[in-house]
Amino acid sequence: MTERLQDKVALITGGGGAMGGAQAALFAAEGAAVCVADVSPDAAKAVADRITANGGKAIPFELDVRSATAWADAVAATERALGHITTLCNNAGANFRVGFDEQTEEQWSTIIEIGLTGSFLGIKAAVPSMRRAGGGVILNMGSLASIRPGGGSPGYAAQKMGMVGLTRSAAASYAKDNIRCVIISPGHVDTPFIRENNPHSPNSWETSIDNPANYERRLNNTPLGRLQTAEDIARAFLFAATDEAAMITGSMITVDGGAGL
Repeated sequence: MTERLQDKVALITGGGGAMGGAQAALFAAEGAAVCVADVSPDAAKAVADRITANGGKAIPFELDVRSATAWADAVAATERALGHITTLCNNAGANFRVGFDEQTEEQWSTIIEIGLTGSFLGIKAAVPSMRRAGGGVILNMGSLASIRPGGGSPGYAAQKMGMVGLTRSAAASYAKDNIRCVIISPGHVDTPFIRENNPHSPNSWETSIDNPANYERRLNNTPLGRLQTAEDIARAFLFAATDEAAMITGSMITVDGGAGL
């Protein structure tokens, strides 16, 4: 690796998942020290252990992003173990794939609280540490729903469109502190989020890409001819975190194989 993140410290939410885990591994391989934060402590530890086994520096942290207190504890633990935070990756999210008539208030609240409020709280918690570091980068996870939300899952549509506004607001607010904020919007990414049946992202045969019809539909909607991988998205996060992207802030980077065209 090229050590593009040498001496950087990253706090990555959803770090025990496919996309967050890929970011954590890649950032560590490029020289960053990483706090792998996840609501599942076992998942966070598994990713952190793999990083340290490969010679990288990482700590796990159990984090419910809906709690400001938990965020304060995560930032404090990261600073104690690794140093001031220079990169925050807001990956944590949820979805319930039902239409407007079927989506419940509880489902709506879960989606918004984890994906949008959790990112807002994370930014507020991490910015003081970034100021102490002399600057930083906030990277928010978007979606095709950030571009064209459609009629499915109104909570997810609102959350991902809301991430565009949150990104632009943070970028404008903290540019004076040498802090950038970018949203990265994946297309159809082959991960457990759309394949497996998880509490934060339930899937049935009707919604999972284990169903060949669903897989083919997503594939046919991707002009470049394949679904994205978690590593595809991690490389975009890496670019946005480096000085190569020093003048990119408030913008969206779309990694969708053309699906949003």
